[in-house]
Amino acid sequence: MLIRPHDASTDEAQWRSFVHQQGFGHFAVSGAGGIPVLVPTQFVLLDDRVVFHLAKPNPVFAALAATPQAVLSIAGDWAYIPGAWRMVGDEDPSLGVPTTYYGAVQLSGPVTVTDEIEEIAAILRLQLADVEPDGGLQDPLVHTKRFAAIRGIEMMIDDARAKFKYGA
Repeated sequence: MLIRPHDASTDEAQWRSFVHQQGFGHFAVSGAGGIPVLVPTQFVLLDDRVVFHLAKPNPVFAALAATPQAVLSIAGDWAYIPGAWRMVGDEDPSLGVPTTYYGAVQLSGPVTVTDEIEEIAAILRLQLADVEPDGGLQDPLVHTKRFAAIRGIEMMIDDARAKFKYGA
């Protein structure tokens, strides 16, 4: 993604806050024949990693077996800005150039996949605490029979690229 200096994140806290607030992104892995495998998913951002779970039949697992590196792309806070709102000085509003303002963060790094019950349960606990902070649900371990249908994913964050195009 192109990040012009005036759109660059001001600091790590800015992009972390944005990623946490969004909580949903597209997980991308290089696939067979150079076609990326993209998976829309919820996730939890921790200090230096992102965790989530996916259904076992997901085609992303074959791609990860070949290339255990990924990008998680998160975008939001977008708005279309009509050309008439972006005219320069007293120029004719029909000469204004439309654009879109948005925030976007790309996190990338190595990925580990787990089928271990305790590790999957830990990921599910983190996800549930994030989306249902008031609790009230049983511990995920009460559903261990269902764990056979999912796999846990942990992506270490080696790189974070953030863009906040909100006008300059």
